[in-house]
Amino acid sequence: MKASFQQEAARSGAVATPKLRSAIALIYDQQTQLPLYAKNPDTLAPIASITKLMTAMVVLDAQLPMDEEIRIESADIDRLKGTKSRLRVGMTLTRGELLKLALMASENRAAAALARAYPGGYDAAIAAMNAKAVELGMQDTRFLDPTGLSSDNVSTAHDLVRMVAAAREYALIHQYTTSASHSVPGRRGREMRFVNTNPLVRSASWDIGVSKTGYISEAGRCLVMEATINERPVIIVLLDSWGKRTRIGDANRIKKWMESAEAHGHAAHRS
Repeated sequence: MKASFQQEAARSGAVATPKLRSAIALIYDQQTQLPLYAKNPDTLAPIASITKLMTAMVVLDAQLPMDEEIRIESADIDRLKGTKSRLRVGMTLTRGELLKLALMASENRAAAALARAYPGGYDAAIAAMNAKAVELGMQDTRFLDPTGLSSDNVSTAHDLVRMVAAAREYALIHQYTTSASHSVPGRRGREMRFVNTNPLVRSASWDIGVSKTGYISEAGRCLVMEATINERPVIIVLLDSWGKRTRIGDANRIKKWMESAEAHGHAAHRS
């Protein structure tokens, strides 16, 4: 399947365009089930917080009550990268709120708490994530933690297309990853507002079904999306973008390309 994936991309003539700056990129047409563009689609790379889509899927697969309250514990603190969090130890949020913050705002303590509260605990959650990857046919994917802070959480663009397609089937993942913002109770009754890490969800020109960003130094800046562009449902995978705006710039370049006459010609070539 991998060979045909790359061969189809090469035959399409789309590999040279659009001009993307991400080191790894894939645009996958969900209607034809073929790539429109491929750049290093089978290169193994750290995926950072893209991981949280898998964390969310296994939590939802377990059919756990979304209104169950979960306390943030010291075990949820990031001691690997030392990232900060607005979710202080001792705070209590519902599973649903933690899921939304993990997906929308990429909150690491939220994702860690979800894994810790998984049936069987943290290790069982990681095992479920890897089992789900196998189930989805993600042959080159491995998860060691639920947040993506570990650079040993690795995948390929090819595999991530499968993961994003699966994630799109979950109504809550669609809802939470495309929400612009969410507020939770903070100290002294004040609300804490969290915003989506992908600014494109706030753009009226985008029709996004699933969105997830990611960043650690080893992975660069990452972005995966399921979106409808020019009436075509596509999955976009962008990995290892080093500039702060590169992944968003690449997404907009993809949109512009797909809306152009060049992309129309490519669609005709495929039919």
